[in-house]
Amino acid sequence: MEGFDPRTCFGYEVSQRYDDDPRGDEAETVAFLAELAGQHHALEFAVGTGRIALPLMEAGVRVDGIELSQDMIDRMREKPGGDHVDVTMGDMSRVTTGRSYGLVYLVFNTIGNLLAQDDQVRCFQNAAGHLTEDGVFVVECRIPTAPSRSGHQYLDTEHVGLDYVDLDAGRYDPLTQVLDLNHIRISSGGIRLSPIRLRLAHPPEFDLMARIAGLRLRERWGGWSGEPYTTTSWRHISVYERAGGGAA
Repeated sequence: MEGFDPRTCFGYEVSQRYDDDPRGDEAETVAFLAELAGQHHALEFAVGTGRIALPLMEAGVRVDGIELSQDMIDRMREKPGGDHVDVTMGDMSRVTTGRSYGLVYLVFNTIGNLLAQDDQVRCFQNAAGHLTEDGVFVVECRIPTAPSRSGHQYLDTEHVGLDYVDLDAGRYDPLTQVLDLNHIRISSGGIRLSPIRLRLAHPPEFDLMARIAGLRLRERWGGWSGEPYTTTSWRHISVYERAGGGAA
């Protein structure tokens, strides 16, 4: 995508509307993560506007964050409790908070914002470096469908309303595994474009990244309520732990 800069794609305008369309499973996400954290502290990679971190703190878990966008952090600070999250600015594949956690988590396809395999591997290594001996790293990501699209490109109608239409226009590069995607809203107020680039990967590739980082898969689910992961699952929630002395 010509002119796209991942360092600025979550700027002021995006931060102001980021929470406008909640996914609807935030409560289940928080409950799942809170149970895993127990009495331990948690670290969210790409903490953003605090969509998950703030309710997780309300559930009794101390949450720190790593975030690249100052605008997203500023939006979180405007929310009740938003100033209680200790945020380290920087790239989640490289920066460290200097602390250890019983839970490190990365949700909502955000690992795809790292556009090279090496960076995604470093993300796993950075997560492992933040874990206590009994800690876990949780990754939520969609199962890629773009590689199977005809011509590796598509135009999908996501929502149709009385005065708006939401479209997704995507083009996938099978050599780099990078999807160029533009969320398009056509409404009576005009046209709004929300471009994003994502490097797509299937669960087995993430499992290999985990092994490189000294982790192994402990469990995998198809949803935050403990739905089984099957061939029809549209996403996966993967929980990784330290590999210890054994092979993954």
